[in-house]
Formats: sequence, C-alpha cells, structure tokens
Amino acid sequence: MASLKNLTSVWNNIKEFEVAPIQKEALQNLRIVLTGAAGSGRHTLAAQMRTDPNRPAEATLANLYIQDLADVEKPAQADLLIVLVDATQPAYASEQTIARRWRQAGVPTIVIFNKLDLLADPQSLALTELWEADTLLRGSVKDTTFLLEQFVPAVRVPLLSKQLALGRNFPLFRVPIARQLINETSFSNAAYALSTGLAEIVPILDIPLNLTDMVILTKAQAFLVYRLGLLLGYSINWQNYLSEFGSVIGNGFLWRQVARQLVGLIPVWGILPKVAISYAGTYVIGTTILQWYLTGRKLTRAQLNALYAQALGQGRLYARRLVDRLPKVKLSRPRLPAWKLPVFKLPAGKPRATPEKSQAVTQPVAHPADQSPVQPDAVSQAAQTCPTCGQRSAADAVFCQYCGKSLTPAHTSGETNEIPLE
Repeated sequence: MASLKNLTSVWNNIKEFEVAPIQKEALQNLRIVLTGAAGSGRHTLAAQMRTDPNRPAEATLANLYIQDLADVEKPAQADLLIVLVDATQPAYASEQTIARRWRQAGVPTIVIFNKLDLLADPQSLALTELWEADTLLRGSVKDTTFLLEQFVPAVRVPLLSKQLALGRNFPLFRVPIARQLINETSFSNAAYALSTGLAEIVPILDIPLNLTDMVILTKAQAFLVYRLGLLLGYSINWQNYLSEFGSVIGNGFLWRQVARQLVGLIPVWGILPKVAISYAGTYVIGTTILQWYLTGRKLTRAQLNALYAQALGQGRLYARRLVDRLPKVKLSRPRLPAWKLPVFKLPAGKPRATPEKSQAVTQPVAHPADQSPVQPDAVSQAAQTCPTCGQRSAADAVFCQYCGKSLTPAHTSGETNEIPLE
C-alpha cells in the first residue's frame, strides 16, 4: 500500500493536467438556426432547448438564430439547421425547398413536423413527399418525452465534436450528455485496467505499472469531474472543483477509492477485480456529481456505499464480458520430428576369427578309460589328438579339454607341461 506521501504526490500531478483543450471544447461557438413559418413553434422549441426539464425554474440565454423562411432562402454558414413545419397546415413547399438547399450546401438539416398533438388522427399525416433532410421527426415540441427520446439524439449526431458546448449552452441536452460521459469514462477506465492487467503479472513490472495505472485512472476521473462541471454550466476555473466537488463527493470516498484502486492493481487479486474496481469508482464519482446537480442534495455515506456496491456488480459483469471477448489462443500439440538412431560403422580391417565351438564342449568330461575310441570322420580335420587320453581338441589348443594334459610331446629333459592341480 502506498504511503500518504505517495498519494499526495499523485494528487499534485492530477492538478497539473492540461485543461485548455477541455475549456476550448466547452466554450466554442455554436450556430444553430431555427426557421419556419409564423406559428410553427420556433420560439417554443428555443425555450425548451434553453431549459433543463429537471430544473425548469432555471434557463440560459444561449444564442439561437431564429429566422423566417424568407431570411434563410440562401444557405449560410451554420452548425445545424432545424426546420419546423406546422403539421396542421396543408402545404409546406417552402420548407421543403429550404431543407433541400441547406443540406446540399453541406449543413446538417433536421425537419420537425410540429403540433402532431393537435391532429385528430396523427396517423393520417403521411409524409409521402420527398424530403432532403438528415432527419425527419414527427411530434410536439411541447412534449418532453418526444424531445428527450427523438429530438435530443437527432441533434447530437451532427454535433459530436461539440457535445460540451451543446450541453453548456442548452440545458435540455445536459443530462443525456452527462450520462454518456460517465459511461464512456467508466468503460474506458475498465478497458485500460484490463489492458495493463496482463503486463502487471510480470513481477519486475508490478510496482512501476501499478503506480502508473493509479495515476492514469485517477486522472481520468479528475477529467470526468471537470468535464461534468463545464457541461452543467459551472466555473471554468478547475481549482474551484477541488473544494466544491470534493465536498459533494466526499473527500473520504475519494481517498478510499484511491486505496481500492491500489488494492485492485495487485496482480495476486486477478484481473477481474481490478477492472471492476476501476469501473465502479469512476461510475460512482460521476453519478454523485450528476445526482447533486439534479436534486441539489449530497449523497450520504450509506447511499454512497450502496451506489458503489451496485456499480461494483455492474463492473464485474462488464469485466467478465471484456475478458470473454479476448481472443482465445488454441495451442496445438507440436509434432516432434522422427528421430533416427545413428548407425556407427567400425573402420574397415581384417575380420577377427571366431573360435569354433566343438560339439564336445557340451559333453561331460569323462575318464579316458570310460571313453570309446573316436572315429576319424566324426571330428573336424582341424582338431588334434591328445597323446594322453586320445580325445580330440581344437587345433590351436595347448592343453586337452578333457584331461587337461599338454597336447605337445614332453621335452627330452623329462620335464612335463602338466598344470599342477590345486
């Protein structure tokens, strides 16, 4: 476990991250043009975009370009064109022409058939005419459900690179964008934890990778806090978030989350707990801030713990899905080459003669008196006769193999070649 000094150093590094790109993204200009005939609902839609349904008492004064049909006959530079059509009117050729021209000029175009709630039979509105628009919607701009489920997703698609600016200026989009930011950051931290989990199994890489992971994961959570603050319309000064959101989330929870991440980064625990902890901590931090924005109340310690337990369960499921998606490597049994034993050849030379075995070797040794004379044709011609017992022995034998006497005649000196018996 890291010491307090190490954790303080990590927090100091987090405070030094570069916030200029995030500020630039949140403060960039948006040019959204609303057009339609008089009474089509342009001003009603503008008021809905400037108000958060969760906090209807508060509204922004964000700039919208509300223009008549005659003022937009020629396409202009814009991020989005929204054409409102009064569904109770029988003809809308002018709106159709404007939508076609702006879209052909490269401007994303959304057409809304408004006041559908005023029709006796809404299904009777059959849009058989050819409309050149990116999105064609039917509903009522007074219906919050229609706005959140159909209008908000349609507007966000062409403005993906300006999500923070869209939510900061128009509260109608804040909660959907905030939830997406929370989910994306939680999933991103979980995926990062999984990607480094395998490398951290190597003991020599354990400590440096654990510390690096902790910094990166906690930095991602700090980025999320800052993005949510800008999205929800708070200060662009990041120093304010340390005190404001620190008290909202609870400094105790922040330090406990850092401790959990350190424990989760221990390879012995396995990859799944590490991924789940990375997901759960990020999700709880983002959701706590969003909940405070929506209700104005801070979560209690018990509520935070309950939310963390729920998020940890979701994190485990997501971790399991991530692991299951990993490619499975099938290892086939290797085939060993067929080894042949080497054949060793002796150097060529004169072959050594093998002594012949006499058939008499297997016969018991008998006394000379008990032996009958041996016929000459029954023995090999290469044998020699023992002068003592008369039996035949091998040609190169020196002593008789039956009686043990010398096969050579005795010397004149009277000496014998007998081997003394012991």
